[in-house]
Amino acid sequence: MMRFPLILRHFHLKSVVALFIPLVFCIYHIPYSLRFIEGFIPMGKCQLAPGAAASVKLDNPGDKTLNFESRPDVQTCTEWGAPIIWDGMFDPDAYDEFHKRNHTSVALTVFAVGRYIDVYLKDFLTSAEAHFMVGLPVTYYVFTDAPERVPTLTLAPGRELKVMGEQHHSRWQDISMMRMKTIRDAIDGNIRHRHQYVFCMDVDQVFAGRFGPEALGDLVALLHAHFYRRFKVLWTYDQNPKSRANMVEAPGDYYYHAALFGGSWRSVRDMTDACYRTIMEDKADGVEALWQDESHLNKYLWQHKPSRVLSPEYCWDPSVGYRRDIRVGRLLWREKQYGKLRENT
Repeated sequence: MMRFPLILRHFHLKSVVALFIPLVFCIYHIPYSLRFIEGFIPMGKCQLAPGAAASVKLDNPGDKTLNFESRPDVQTCTEWGAPIIWDGMFDPDAYDEFHKRNHTSVALTVFAVGRYIDVYLKDFLTSAEAHFMVGLPVTYYVFTDAPERVPTLTLAPGRELKVMGEQHHSRWQDISMMRMKTIRDAIDGNIRHRHQYVFCMDVDQVFAGRFGPEALGDLVALLHAHFYRRFKVLWTYDQNPKSRANMVEAPGDYYYHAALFGGSWRSVRDMTDACYRTIMEDKADGVEALWQDESHLNKYLWQHKPSRVLSPEYCWDPSVGYRRDIRVGRLLWREKQYGKLRENT
């Protein structure tokens, strides 16, 4: 007579366990599930009429090969006429041929301080030699607080490494924000006399595919891998009215990633100078933007539209998972070890 309630309780326990395990699994994987679902959110479309590519503002001679209809799955131009560069819509040989013939020279700035030097810098530089602007004159400007720990590398002809001393900052946020001044000063002091173009990148990345002169333009911005298919209401613009980076009254165009930006030395100089000034004005008021220099960068690029936008394949986060629109990862995020690396950096 007592066995039936025991069996019933056992049945209930098994049912709870059967429901609990999938629930925990789903909660644990919510970030990945959401990113997978985001992959199905449609992007806007290039508003060009078929064959009307001439209406796009092209600032790179290789752009004559751009085919804006070749990638119907993604947006290939902005509403103000800037191309958005995706794999499959350009002829890489045309870009290479022109820029090699004209000896186009590119500066690549990267900051490596504290533990970031030993964990990331060598892989960043060696992979850049294999994939970044191959065949063109390139100078790597490494800003570091420990020049003696910068690895010695064998570089291709026409390419060189310059190690630049960088002031130590106790907070990683200050390192991030103050790089705007450092880049501006480097352009004024050396880069503008030697290079037509400048790219600025985070060191905790590795090149994994071609990153060629199709990326060159007057003012170059990058679509953030986490936001390019996300609804605009979820973009993390700064919303503090006290910050010069606030986007309270600005709807924004795209969410740009500060891990990579570039352009002609004049345009990068103007942008870094403007971001540095607004950062310092915030500091004077005791304010810090939500995402530091990235927030200020997004505000600047809202006010000064980029002439070229790079798709997320130019700085892809593998943890997002499979996206069929990402055919190649040209620059990949490395595993972030913020807890370990940012402590007393």
